[in-house]
Amino acid sequence: MTPVLVEILVIACLLALNGVLAMTELAVVSSRKTRLQGLAEGGDLRAKAALELATEPNRFLSTVQVGITLVGVLAGAFGGATLAEHLAAGLRQWSWLEPYAQSLALGVVVVGITYLSLVVGELVPKRIALTQPERIACFMAKPMHLLSRLAAPAVALLSGTSDFLMRLLRIRDAQSQPVIEEEVRVLMEEGRRAGVFHQAEPQIVERVMRLDRLRISDLMTPRTRIFWLHLNDPPEQVWHKVVVSGHSTFPVYESSRDHVVGIVNVKSLYAQIGAGVPLKLKDLLTPPLFAPFSQRATTLLETFRKTGRHIALVTDEYGGIAGLVTLHDLMEAVLGDFPSAEERAKPRALQRPDGSWLVDGILEMSALAQHLPFLSQVESGGRDYRTVGGWAMQHLGRVPVEGDSFTVGGWKVEVLDMDGHRVDKLLFTPTSAPVSDGKTA
Repeated sequence: MTPVLVEILVIACLLALNGVLAMTELAVVSSRKTRLQGLAEGGDLRAKAALELATEPNRFLSTVQVGITLVGVLAGAFGGATLAEHLAAGLRQWSWLEPYAQSLALGVVVVGITYLSLVVGELVPKRIALTQPERIACFMAKPMHLLSRLAAPAVALLSGTSDFLMRLLRIRDAQSQPVIEEEVRVLMEEGRRAGVFHQAEPQIVERVMRLDRLRISDLMTPRTRIFWLHLNDPPEQVWHKVVVSGHSTFPVYESSRDHVVGIVNVKSLYAQIGAGVPLKLKDLLTPPLFAPFSQRATTLLETFRKTGRHIALVTDEYGGIAGLVTLHDLMEAVLGDFPSAEERAKPRALQRPDGSWLVDGILEMSALAQHLPFLSQVESGGRDYRTVGGWAMQHLGRVPVEGDSFTVGGWKVEVLDMDGHRVDKLLFTPTSAPVSDGKTA
């Protein structure tokens, strides 16, 4: 092998070493620490070494800079001292170039080595590093640890000098910035586009971040929509409310609905009946959990986790019951709605399989009249009400009580639930047996 080829080979090796250092530097800096940590926890020793470099990069980066600078200087000096001489000797063959041969040869070699250093030693390696940063960082981590130990004296000198100048200029080292919500959103969206995450996952993460800003008043079922049980309700009325409501848990009150004495679960009712024991709500109550109107949803979720409860009564600033919130409500705030058959169409009146209608007291008469034709005649008459509850109150001539009923147009109308002086729920039962069409209004 000729001396010229040996010299070219030496310069090529130096440029390749420069490229490896540059590639390793960018790979470690751009690697995701969470990915490296996951690999390290899985037993990958190379990932553990790469994570050490990424977590404490000062020594590593100083080592890389020493290496890149040293390689660059060596490549330039070696090329200028060897290749330039051979090129100058060739240029002296032309007499008119002889006065400038040395300078021209040196310039050509320096420009050529600089060009190759940029392309082979910087640009291409760094683009490669961005394609698979974690994989490259893991592969090069142990060699870089060895190089760091070899370059320790030079690195210590450089680091000490840098620290001294930083203190002299009164500039503090940059502190790592916490990850903000917007960065999480961007990462989730990029992952969704790349197919890493399911389409619904960014939405779930968005709702989780929003959960801490929600008050339980934003999620609760308002007082007027709660199915209540009175402590002294007879067993027949209790079972009637359980059946028509479709719920599994009920607040139980005594003197008023602001005086809740406990919570009862349908399972407890069935267990007592199965044991052949007369139904007594007082024996089945669990202490109610109260939460203030302004409490954050995340705080209540933590309370549910610690207490094992799944339901809480929401109190207003005056101590009254404003509503009710369940673990199901909190889960819907994160995962989205899980609508029941009734909620999917958002009905205010539901036709049951036996042909009866469970009607909200605040439903407008005109909406229910579309399904119960006899109410059209009532609609056409003079009236001073708009809702079904108002119509029932006017028909009875007084404020109804639970259990009140009357018959009109071939239908029995029964008041199932009252909220103070307001009719909350009514049940329309045909005196004949019409076929159920499952409609809602």
